[in-house]
Amino acid sequence: MSVVRDLIIQADDQLRYPTGGELRSIVDFLSGGGQRLSVVRVLTDNEKKIVDEAARQLFSRNPDYVAPGGNAYGQKQRAQCLRDFSWYLRLVTYGVLSGSTERIQEIGLVGAREMYNSLGVPMPGMVEAIRCLKEASLSQLNGNDASLAAPYFDFLIQGMQTTT
Repeated sequence: MSVVRDLIIQADDQLRYPTGGELRSIVDFLSGGGQRLSVVRVLTDNEKKIVDEAARQLFSRNPDYVAPGGNAYGQKQRAQCLRDFSWYLRLVTYGVLSGSTERIQEIGLVGAREMYNSLGVPMPGMVEAIRCLKEASLSQLNGNDASLAAPYFDFLIQGMQTTT
């Protein structure tokens, strides 16, 4: 769930104390807490702007999604799509806070894969949606903060690509 938790579990599983390198990793993780909180605050405070921009990008690149017969055609389907954008953005903030992709993997990839497959939502469209969400999110962050958040979006994108 977090770098600290993972290192402690690993050491305990091996019946040993954390190594010097592991302790340095914990210090590095803890010293970056302010930056992680800042990134999460910006993403959270700008959620609506990010989601709206991501949707604008996605639907302008793929107008067939909002055309009759498309997965986001109609008010209800479009609202569900925007809800999913918010959900993925929230999962990314969990990853940034914890320094771990574990929750993103369990909830955002495994659970979503099952859900989207059952609903007939094509995964290539979801990959493109997360790319748009990443672009919209990173545009709200400065360079260092964007570098911190980007790998969590990339993890989602990569995980969804392996299911297509």
